[in-house]
Amino acid sequence: MAAAASERISGERSLRPLGGVLAAMAVSLTGTRISAIALPWFVLATTGSATRTGLVAFCEMVPYVVAKAFTGPLVDRAGPRSVSWVTDVVSASAVGAVPLLHALDMLSFWPLLVLVAVIGAARGPGDLAKEVMVPEAAERALIPLERAAGLTGVTERLAATVGPAIGGATVALVGPLAALTADAVCFASGSVIIALALPRRSAHVSPAAEGPPEPGYWSRFGDGFRFLRQEPLLLTITVTVGILNLLDAAFSTLLMPVWARESGHGPSVIGLTGSVLGIAAVGGSLIAAAVAHRMRRRLVFFGGFLVAGAPRFLVLAAGAPMWAVLAVFAASGFGMGFLNPILGAITFERVPRPLLGRVNALGDSLAWAGIPLGGLIAGAGVASFGLTAVLLVAAAAYVLTTTVTALRPQWREMDRVRASGSTPAPGLAPAPAPATEQGPDPLTRTEP
Repeated sequence: MAAAASERISGERSLRPLGGVLAAMAVSLTGTRISAIALPWFVLATTGSATRTGLVAFCEMVPYVVAKAFTGPLVDRAGPRSVSWVTDVVSASAVGAVPLLHALDMLSFWPLLVLVAVIGAARGPGDLAKEVMVPEAAERALIPLERAAGLTGVTERLAATVGPAIGGATVALVGPLAALTADAVCFASGSVIIALALPRRSAHVSPAAEGPPEPGYWSRFGDGFRFLRQEPLLLTITVTVGILNLLDAAFSTLLMPVWARESGHGPSVIGLTGSVLGIAAVGGSLIAAAVAHRMRRRLVFFGGFLVAGAPRFLVLAAGAPMWAVLAVFAASGFGMGFLNPILGAITFERVPRPLLGRVNALGDSLAWAGIPLGGLIAGAGVASFGLTAVLLVAAAAYVLTTTVTALRPQWREMDRVRASGSTPAPGLAPAPAPATEQGPDPLTRTEP
């Protein structure tokens, strides 16, 4: 304990913290991907209602967004390590209660919604805490922030590959409740990894006795809000990603399961398409991690969204053969692989380390605010107009969002930190370039 507490960032390289963060992300995100297949299929199989399936997604994501928004100051003060392992324990317990209560014939629809809400409320702070641990872990490993962001993106994409494969196969072979049991095991494993691999005290957090008293919760919360409000680039990214997240949530939580059922392919095809998308995204993330400093961010960012978004909706609406669906998902996954490393690197560059938890919490929550509505809107749309019409409208909304927002001048700030040839010191955000700055407008690159 003493050794962990006294560990400081120095010239000594330690890969253990970064490896621990990435491993914990991998298992917890894999569990999330499993439940993303198992829960909707469980509700569809037991109720046959697309509306109720959308309601389950709503009841998970609203607590996720709210809890993540308001726990930023807690993560900054208590430390991301403690928040991460405690919330993973809560998630494991809530997920494990679903198959247990069902086996005891004590699980009706409304108690299921309560458990799903608990899962969402625990996952929000847990995901945030793991994100916040990445920059310090990168410093301990003596690797650049962009490479750490790229490795985080690879980890997320690996989870997006393994999770759907496990979830789809398990649901198809032994049912959704067995898949939820595997989900609970994943969350429990993430908690153990964080407890064992991460140092007990952050090198950037000083004990209260060594400085003036810390401000109260709402004052710390306001600091994060004020910083985010003064960052036009981060706000623009947040709004754009928020709209696209709503569309992606509608796709993954409702449109894809309904398509799988109506097409007769069954739940296994959800896992297959998700795995193909994930494998391609891992390739994109590996390239982003390897050559991040040479890539033109804006061009890659919007090109990635153009490939990753609307084609998935269109290929399902067209009733294309399975080989075409898999080809489109592979191309989309490759484009997706570049997005999170870009977003992560921008955040780590621009946000001061002491504010990272608060700013990430607010930014992520705003970006995720539409996700709870995705399943509900899609469910109501499918019930009223049919699956094909909703897929076409969603594809059009994706194209409009990525093309119209790309014209805003704030996106130029995405490249200026890299163009200046300087990297901000650990824990410090670079000053935004003046709005009147003239000169070349190079385009560089961007994963939680």
